[in-house]
Amino acid sequence: MAPKIVFVTQFPAAADSARVLAPQGYDLQIVEARSAAYQEAMADAEYLVGFVDMLVDDQLYTDGPNLRLIQLLSAGYDRADLAAARKAGVPIANNGGANAVAVSEHAIMLMLATSRQLITQHANVAAGRWRGNDVPKLYELRGKTLGIVGLGTIGTKTARLALAFGMNVVYYDVARLSEAEEDGLGVRFRLLRELLAEADLVSLHVPLNEGTHHLIGAEDLAAMKPEAIMINTSRGPVIDEVAMYEALTSDRLAAAGLDVYDQEPPEADNPLLALDNVVLTAHMAGPTQESNTARVRNAFDNVQRVNRGEAPLWVIPELL
Repeated sequence: MAPKIVFVTQFPAAADSARVLAPQGYDLQIVEARSAAYQEAMADAEYLVGFVDMLVDDQLYTDGPNLRLIQLLSAGYDRADLAAARKAGVPIANNGGANAVAVSEHAIMLMLATSRQLITQHANVAAGRWRGNDVPKLYELRGKTLGIVGLGTIGTKTARLALAFGMNVVYYDVARLSEAEEDGLGVRFRLLRELLAEADLVSLHVPLNEGTHHLIGAEDLAAMKPEAIMINTSRGPVIDEVAMYEALTSDRLAAAGLDVYDQEPPEADNPLLALDNVVLTAHMAGPTQESNTARVRNAFDNVQRVNRGEAPLWVIPELL
């Protein structure tokens, strides 16, 4: 019997990529999460592929007693039930940096959009308000210091892009690089509070866990330059959102570029939505056409590794 892959998605683009890239000799079944087809397919599934939001059902290991690998299409895994995975002995792997280029480019886009007040300029031109003598303060990235919090795959790619713009890059990460690695990349380590005080722009690239929840709080924001810019493409709760709003509205933080929020989608009365010094996107840093293909490619590569009896790549650290 061919090994079965259950591919769970509600996104047509991901399903299309799965059909094109499906490995030969496998039984691929594409289903919607928690549907009747999902329940039936899971009974003899060996591999489950999908986004983490669709794979947190308490019945997962009961529904899929033969699972050998849970392969995420997402980089984040904060909603995965790690205790249940440990008990079942089933590894969970993330997408192996498949969306790293997309997210790093998005972070740079938010840096440019906030530095040049892009949204305000667009609104003015669209409303027929041309430039006058009161030119807003616009800044270049060249020569600015970027502080990257979390120098994993995405953080590293963001660093390389920033260096190409002529920025100085410092970083904080619990896994510090060697001096030779820092020399090779062109970055320098700083303690977190030290980084916040030094940086003109701060970009967050850490996973959400107990150690990073509200990693950036009121005291941390107070350590930043008042003309500094905060960029978050990681997870909303990494920042204390209330403290950030207060900093943005009291001239203690110049601007923010946000792709993620405490609650998603944010409620209509979220005060951040009304600020003109904030650029907002809808948790869309990762899903480009290219990354959608890369996610599925990495997923099927990992499935085939396990099926050959090899250890899976990209197992999330908490399960190692």
